[in-house]
Amino acid sequence: MSGFAAYIVFFLIIVLTYSIVTMGLNLQWGYTGLFNAGVVGFFAIGAYGTAILIGPDRAQLIGGFGLPFPVAVLGGMAFAALAALIVGLATLRLREEYLAIATFGIAISIQLVALNFEALTGGAQGLVGLPRPLFETFGSPGSYNLFYLCVVAVIAASIYFALEVAVRSPWGRMLKAVREDEVAARSLGKNPAAIRLQVFILGCTLMGLAGGLYVGFIGYISPLDFLPILTFQIWAMLIVGGSGNNLGAIVGAAGVWGLWTMSGLAISRLLPVAYQSQGGAIQVILIGLLIVLTLIFRPRGLIGETQAVSRHTR
Repeated sequence: MSGFAAYIVFFLIIVLTYSIVTMGLNLQWGYTGLFNAGVVGFFAIGAYGTAILIGPDRAQLIGGFGLPFPVAVLGGMAFAALAALIVGLATLRLREEYLAIATFGIAISIQLVALNFEALTGGAQGLVGLPRPLFETFGSPGSYNLFYLCVVAVIAASIYFALEVAVRSPWGRMLKAVREDEVAARSLGKNPAAIRLQVFILGCTLMGLAGGLYVGFIGYISPLDFLPILTFQIWAMLIVGGSGNNLGAIVGAAGVWGLWTMSGLAISRLLPVAYQSQGGAIQVILIGLLIVLTLIFRPRGLIGETQAVSRHTR
């Protein structure tokens, strides 16, 4: 496999992984109106949960159970769901900016735990040497990455179609009713608090799944993988692609991650070495500019909701 083809495979794996996170956020915000600013925290819980369950036994660290990769990923999803349940019960009565501040603070706390709880997470050094599923079966890293791309693509496609069925069902219409007019939904016998909790847990579970897939591909994990900038990137993907549309979430993931990686490559080649440390700020500015242009010229995103939403359940 040529160098360019290998990079395309790597790029697509990361895009599909982030598209799962973005679809989880789209379920929360695009369909239910939940402002989750702690995306990276649940992504990290799924990743660390998977890493601890799949990793080899190490005398100086807690965990290292050596479980099969699918079992470990399910465990990481369960950890993310449990964390979402605890966080949801504590915060979902908050509204708009208060919910955003609370979830952002929780994500920062999770990242600090990952940085300082060395006995569990390896601290700043992270967890290295994590097994990659079926890696020994393939003759080269390139062929293995192609196999892993197929696995992630199947999982992402399955999630997409499952969510499409769900949001077109009466349950999906109920989500939109809660988003548009909670009082009207309650008057029809719905329980908005229970609905929001369901959606919050389901969306965060998808984020945990993406974290597990990320670990299985990279084979290494550290707190630097879960900085708040990742939440900004995921929100940018949803805004640019179009909230309330799962295909838009995938398109936004590809577009924003493509801009991020291509601008990073251009900065590394064009900027003098003395200024490269400031190059990351240029990437953030470009993503911010993309968001502004999207909101001006395509307020609903590249692929937003295609139908007007009723303000009442049927």
